[in-house]
Amino acid sequence: MTETSPNNLEELAPLSIAVLDGLIAAKKMVATAESCTGGLICGALTEIAGSSAAVDRGFVTYSNEAKNEMLGVPKDLIEKHGAVSKEVAIAMAEGALARSNADVAVSVTGIAGPGGGSPQKPVGTVYIAVAAKDRPTDHLHCWFADNGRQSIRLATVRTALTSILNAIS
Repeated sequence: MTETSPNNLEELAPLSIAVLDGLIAAKKMVATAESCTGGLICGALTEIAGSSAAVDRGFVTYSNEAKNEMLGVPKDLIEKHGAVSKEVAIAMAEGALARSNADVAVSVTGIAGPGGGSPQKPVGTVYIAVAAKDRPTDHLHCWFADNGRQSIRLATVRTALTSILNAIS
């Protein structure tokens, strides 16, 4: 999946409002578990007045230790698949759902650059997962063009918000 990204969080406001309206209409709360976005998804949602009606909490789990301690991601899962993997994204989302009062949880883990990439997982590789109490956990494997760290992070936020919206509609 390749996508252009907004230049800043303000451009995400209409999408954030749509997500919050959808959550409120469905009487659901969301939690976020973020690595490469460092809290930007939760920040985009809580930028909107009234977001407390639909946002339960956000976990910023940048380190592997935080993923393990805060979300219960098994250390051996990280060692086997790497922190940037489908398996870890799913475990993060399910861990956030289990450790919150949310009905839906989204997780992101990826390589925003400028370094840290490899031939197997280049800069721009991102995994997103959405866990919900009423359905199986879903995931996306995204590749965003390496147009800089901010571009990758904001494209990740937009895709994660869209994933939440899809999960509740």
